[in-house]
Amino acid sequence: MSTKAFTLVSAVERELLMGDKERVNIECVECCGKNLYVGTNDGSIHHFLLEEQTLPAGTATFTATKQLHRHLGFKKPVNELRAASALHRLLVLCDCSITLVNMRSLEPVPSGARIKGAVALALNENPVSGDPFCVEVCIISVKRRTIQVFMVYEDRVQIVREVSTPEQPLAVAVDGHFLCLALTTQYIILNYNTGVAQDLFPYCSEEKRPIVKRIGRQEFLLAGPGGLGMFATVAGISQRAPVHWSENVIGAAICFPYVLALDDEFITVHSMLDQQQKQTLPFREGHILQDFEGRVIVATSKGVYILVPLPLEKQIQDLLSSRRVEEALVLAKGARRNIPKEKFQVMYRRVLQQAGFIHFAQLQFLEAKELFRSGQLDVRELISLYPFLLPTSSSFTRSHPPLHEYADLNQLTQGDQEKVAKCKRFLMSYLNEVRSTEVANGYKEEVDTALLKLYAEADHDSLLDLLVTENACLLTDSAAWLEKHKKYFALGLLYHYNDQDAAAVQLWVNIVNGDLHDATRADLYEYVVDFLTYSSDQALVWKYADWALQRSEELGVQVFTKRPVEEQQNSFNPDDILTCLKRYPSALVRYLEHLVMDRKLQREEYHTHLAVLYLDEVLQQRSGASGKGADVTETQAKLRRLLQESDSYRVHFLMEKVQGAGLPMERAILHGKLEEHEEALHTLVRELRDFPAAEDYCLWRSEGRDPAYRQRLFHTLLALYLGPSPSAPELAMAAVDLLNRHAAEFDAAQVLQLLPGTWSVQLLCPFLTGAVRDSVHSRRTAQVALGLAKSENLIYQHDRMKLKGSSIRLSDKKLCQKCHSPFCEPAFVRCPNGGLVHTHCAAGRRSDPGSPSPGART
Repeated sequence: MSTKAFTLVSAVERELLMGDKERVNIECVECCGKNLYVGTNDGSIHHFLLEEQTLPAGTATFTATKQLHRHLGFKKPVNELRAASALHRLLVLCDCSITLVNMRSLEPVPSGARIKGAVALALNENPVSGDPFCVEVCIISVKRRTIQVFMVYEDRVQIVREVSTPEQPLAVAVDGHFLCLALTTQYIILNYNTGVAQDLFPYCSEEKRPIVKRIGRQEFLLAGPGGLGMFATVAGISQRAPVHWSENVIGAAICFPYVLALDDEFITVHSMLDQQQKQTLPFREGHILQDFEGRVIVATSKGVYILVPLPLEKQIQDLLSSRRVEEALVLAKGARRNIPKEKFQVMYRRVLQQAGFIHFAQLQFLEAKELFRSGQLDVRELISLYPFLLPTSSSFTRSHPPLHEYADLNQLTQGDQEKVAKCKRFLMSYLNEVRSTEVANGYKEEVDTALLKLYAEADHDSLLDLLVTENACLLTDSAAWLEKHKKYFALGLLYHYNDQDAAAVQLWVNIVNGDLHDATRADLYEYVVDFLTYSSDQALVWKYADWALQRSEELGVQVFTKRPVEEQQNSFNPDDILTCLKRYPSALVRYLEHLVMDRKLQREEYHTHLAVLYLDEVLQQRSGASGKGADVTETQAKLRRLLQESDSYRVHFLMEKVQGAGLPMERAILHGKLEEHEEALHTLVRELRDFPAAEDYCLWRSEGRDPAYRQRLFHTLLALYLGPSPSAPELAMAAVDLLNRHAAEFDAAQVLQLLPGTWSVQLLCPFLTGAVRDSVHSRRTAQVALGLAKSENLIYQHDRMKLKGSSIRLSDKKLCQKCHSPFCEPAFVRCPNGGLVHTHCAAGRRSDPGSPSPGART
């Protein structure tokens, strides 16, 4: 597909150049700034001054003014012209001789300096000498297979190197020490400093004219076989793909990023970036195509023309207008070397953004997303395409000139709702990705508000995630939009995020009550309870506590029971909560359980109140049922556990309530709390006939007490078993079981005195075995302890005897080992290491656990 990259304009007409001289033909041209030099076949040089005028369309026209015409005195044509602007000299190749002439007067230098025997020449645009007042020139000598290198000054020339070549050279270009040569059968790279040659590729000079052109630092353009324009570096490799020329190319030029080629009928333009042919200009009878500092000149034998490049920005915009996105991006990226860095960055970002919108309009969302992100698109440009997504308070205006041609999404999709839905899904994805990146910096409100609106409209699950995390959604716009789409639960989250908890809870309460419909959460009541539980707004909690309890006492009381411990201790008074819960018995019981069992508060009124509530419920259940159901058993179990574990309730008060209520087990527990063990055990054994419970009672009441206390309890129980009773056999068996299971808890001697003489030894075998084992164990333990004490006493006696057997000298010069003060009285303490200390220092050392010990014994 073609691109208009150049416009062909006339620079020098035939009449201005040669008048009516039909036989005068153009042989070569040179351009340096505004100066144009033309060499003709009659040995003349023509100097023109070019004036450029830029047109509004971006192209230009040129007006040439003839400055001078000079005949060199030769009848041979001027083969080549090269300007050395630093020396104000023009190098003229004519009749195998290079003459130095003044650029203005066209007169030869007075010294007559010239280079003889030259067939072709090339200037070294990457000189190696470093001298700013000379020019390095490389010539093909008339000598066979010879290249010569000269240094050219203002009025003299100096040969510096002569190099032999494998074949006769036909064309040459130079860069530094490297020569790129077209020989008779091949192209080569030759380092004239080291003599190292690198073959490139073969060609036939008899079939086509060789082209060797330097296009950049250490890189050349060559006319290769098969109509290819080949690129080669001084290392002998190609870093660019070749361009496809015609077979009969006679000239080439570079105007980055384009390669231009001239043949008999056309000028073709190829891109160096993607090697595609971009433009073809008809041009007949052309035989010269050269570039001079970015200006491309083409000439026939009768006239000179200039190929004016269209500005790269215009070329890029033309490509974008034609939807040729990839070509536009390649061209824009390649323009980096032609445009100042800051200007290029601005231009390139804009091109990326425009390309992104083109892909977006074609629903190519992946490509669009990458281009938007690479081009650092102001995300509001994209949001503004979607009606009503930008906040009403936004002052955003679209870029000018616009990045696209669409008014809004409806125009872009032409009302196709399926396409609209795809575009909205893309925007959701894109905004979600960029909201936490630098792309959204400064525009968080617009991004999050737009995202909320999209989520709400699409009933997307991520709406809630957005609202429960950090966001910048604008309250006014977002609230109206959520209400419009009946997203009341999400609206409550929005209110909560903006510290309007009262509005949030009222909204959720309306949903639970059925005043508003929103099925987002089936467990909204539980959510509200949980919200109130962790709310620090006491007024809000008290306002909705009754509502929560009315719907469910079991769940509603969690507003108070599951609050953080610190807040319960500092903010909410339990007495106030109990007052509130008087109308809700189940909730009251649960809260008292929380105070007593979870928070371990030891206030008598809480424990007594909970016990009374348990007792009332047990009595109520007993009166309403003939037998004990599961509920009765569970409540009684709670009551008994409370009576056993708590020490904070009013025992006498509860005893009065239990008396005569038909609750012997509870009465026994209360007797135990009053240390009335005989009454408690009598109730368990004689009334309830519950012997395991009697044993458990003894264990419970003796827990944490001394062994004698426990022994007294078990002896009391045994005496009750052995006392006179109508059911003596049953009690006797209970006594045997008690003795055999808890032999260690009894004094065997006392037990044997209590037992009836009719009981056999076999019956009490486990008890007697345990009693004998304990007796033997106690005796042996006492013997071991006695032996250890005797041994320690013997050691002390030995140490004492050793100390008595040696004398100790004490004088006023002796110092205390601890306080380093002299002894003022004969009393002292001697340490095992031989040191002497005051008696009070020794006492202080023993009382101070942190001080180092003088020894094991003192």
